[in-house]
Amino acid sequence: MFNSKEEFIQAFSEKLETELGMGVETATEHDAYRSLGALVKDHINKNWLQTNHQYESNQNKQVYYFSMEFLMGRLLGNNLLNMQLLSLVKEGLADLGFSLTSLEEQENDAGLGNGGLGRLAACFLDSLASLGLAGHGYGIRYKYGMFEQAIIDGYQVELPDRWLANEFVWEVRRPEQSLEVRFGGHVNSRVSSDGTLIFEHVDYEQVQAVPYDVPVVGYNNETVNTLRLWSAEASQEDTLKRASQQDGFGNFLTHKRSLEEMSEFLYPDDSHEAGRKLRLKQEYFLVSAGVQSAIRSFEHLNLPLSSFPEKVSLHINDTHPALVIPELMRVLIDEKGLGWEAAWTITQASVSYTNHTTLSEALETWPVDFVRTLLPRLHMVIEEINERFCQQLWGQDPGDFDRIAKLAIIADGQVKMAHLAIVGSHSVNGVAKLHTEILKTREMKNFYAVFPERFNNKTNGITHRRWLLHANKLLANHIKEAIGDRWISQPDQLRDLIGKKDDEAFLDQLGGIKQQKKRELASFIKDNYGIAVDTNSIFDVHIKRLHGYKRQLLNVLHIMYVYHELKSNPSFEMTPRTFIFAAKAAPSYHFAKKVIKLITRVAGVVNNDPAVNGQMKVVFLENYSVSLAERIIPATDISEQISTASKEASGTGNMKFMMNGALTLGTMDGANVEIHDLVGDKAIYTFGLSSEDVLSYGQNGGYSSREVYESDERVRRTLDQLVHYSPFSKGETEFRDLYDSLLAYNDEYFVVKDFANYVATQQRIGYDYQQKREWNAKSLLNIAHSGRFSSDRTIQEYAQDIWDIRPVRTLK
Repeated sequence: MFNSKEEFIQAFSEKLETELGMGVETATEHDAYRSLGALVKDHINKNWLQTNHQYESNQNKQVYYFSMEFLMGRLLGNNLLNMQLLSLVKEGLADLGFSLTSLEEQENDAGLGNGGLGRLAACFLDSLASLGLAGHGYGIRYKYGMFEQAIIDGYQVELPDRWLANEFVWEVRRPEQSLEVRFGGHVNSRVSSDGTLIFEHVDYEQVQAVPYDVPVVGYNNETVNTLRLWSAEASQEDTLKRASQQDGFGNFLTHKRSLEEMSEFLYPDDSHEAGRKLRLKQEYFLVSAGVQSAIRSFEHLNLPLSSFPEKVSLHINDTHPALVIPELMRVLIDEKGLGWEAAWTITQASVSYTNHTTLSEALETWPVDFVRTLLPRLHMVIEEINERFCQQLWGQDPGDFDRIAKLAIIADGQVKMAHLAIVGSHSVNGVAKLHTEILKTREMKNFYAVFPERFNNKTNGITHRRWLLHANKLLANHIKEAIGDRWISQPDQLRDLIGKKDDEAFLDQLGGIKQQKKRELASFIKDNYGIAVDTNSIFDVHIKRLHGYKRQLLNVLHIMYVYHELKSNPSFEMTPRTFIFAAKAAPSYHFAKKVIKLITRVAGVVNNDPAVNGQMKVVFLENYSVSLAERIIPATDISEQISTASKEASGTGNMKFMMNGALTLGTMDGANVEIHDLVGDKAIYTFGLSSEDVLSYGQNGGYSSREVYESDERVRRTLDQLVHYSPFSKGETEFRDLYDSLLAYNDEYFVVKDFANYVATQQRIGYDYQQKREWNAKSLLNIAHSGRFSSDRTIQEYAQDIWDIRPVRTLK
């Protein structure tokens, strides 16, 4: 492409001329971004073509990763990093008067996810390409993404996330590869002349699934895999038919609008029936398009269908794409002419499933009537799968109706998607050791008894290329100077840093890098929110999706407690703190939105009280995103990972913070357990109930939040500030629902129970932070062990244990 700064400057200048018809002198930053993106994509496209050609000519097995979310973040800097062009391009742009950092800001975050699920999928795609593995993503090209969050008068307001308002330079529209997806109608059956039962889907509504492909660039190799995002559009045939009818144009516009809804919003409001049906249609839209596309690619190999599992792996990321199983069965039986047994053998051998939760509300179910009406042929297939599975269970334990009722895919008028995913897959994995054990021994105990060989663990991971090499170049360079750069391709080699734990100069430099990142974040906060924060204070950070079990409420109650102590107790000592939050609440999640209001109310009180401003500030950063996380994480001292034990399957934010030298404050939940196993008691702060305690309370009872409230004066005083007159309640009933959730409804997530232990642990953190060199040594220990949580390790385990794929050397 270009091997010197001079060659880049020439190529970039020419691209500005040919792409936009302008010279460097008149180009804006956005013009420069568009031209740079086009220039980089030109080079990517060559390797992309070569990669696809090699996969097909060598008949390599390919993985298709189905996910409703892909939270990719900005791609310009990440692509330049993986192509080994970052420094060269940065220097060349500077000579032309442009800042690469400013050009990166011109790119909108692709709004294709909500939180950890989507970010994990993005990390997995990066690792697949960087390890030279044939693996691609299938998702939906949401027009508006999640939503853009604004905080107005302390309340979350949802605005359209117009991430596509400007051209998305990385995507390629491929209308020639469009596929048809069908909804509604009814199914006729008949027997053919050879005795085969034939099913015909008629009177259906059809939608075109148009693929938009985004290249996924591997690190320092020539592999370029694909993220294929499907857009819902009206078909040409349907358009002509409706246009010819009475009021054809108006009829067409109404119909076109209803179809495009399927790829308009990520997670439509499911508090009403129309929203839930739209969500189901989205899931099938993704699944049907993806399954058909995978089969079409396989057929290019000219192999018998029995070879499908040897060449194709379909992976379900959580239950949302579980309809992959009946859809693959439908295509194999109805369109390819296979019998049930042959189709079922292929399906089970091809499909694998990752479970991401122990929360019952996240284990998706759909009313049978929804499935029967919207997906009549799939309903028939699911019924048959359920009937055969129940017969299998009856054969194992005749007369055990209770066992069958617990394991059935269809029960109580609901289709249970997790049950469908388990029955139709050859592999079921959890995402942390603790999570997998909970699945096997509690949440999916009955299924584990039936299919013990299918269950396995794959602890989550993150790509160290984005979250260390790109997001924290100062730290990455410091590490390279100390131990070389072998860790970039072998992240477990970060363990070599342990040899620096007694190197005072190294530790001081490590602390200095943290201070520099804190200064940068403080400048951002001041410029965007007008809040001056003390960079010598502890940056205590809680950034993740807002949910009851993630317990942002526990964090803010602690802040209220500390504020009261500072105001009323002259002997109270506290190491200065800056409490930083960022989170989006689902639009219909009333409780979560109230927590945001409480955080912003507390921030307003604390930040405007000169009596405490030397010791604490509270900041809520709106519109949380990948690019915002890249600012925050390198500047963090304390990583809040305080979910109710047993509720967080894994977490990945905990890994990103750890890799950047933050110390975890957390419950023994999810991957926190594995972090603790690596760094030991002294380099992590754990507190609270164990997962066994929480599960026991849930099963046997015995917990009363009211008893804790009555017996602990600190708890009582803090909670009363929510409803009695205080600087935070102002005598209003704004936070009555939060108060009632803790007392009247017995504190589902054990906030009250863990409060005292959390307060004590925070006090210990304050003392330890003052011992700076020891603190830096703990930070070093976290960085040194973070390589274990690289998504490269996770993907290597998936590739070996589940997908049975090997690295492919790309063509030069």
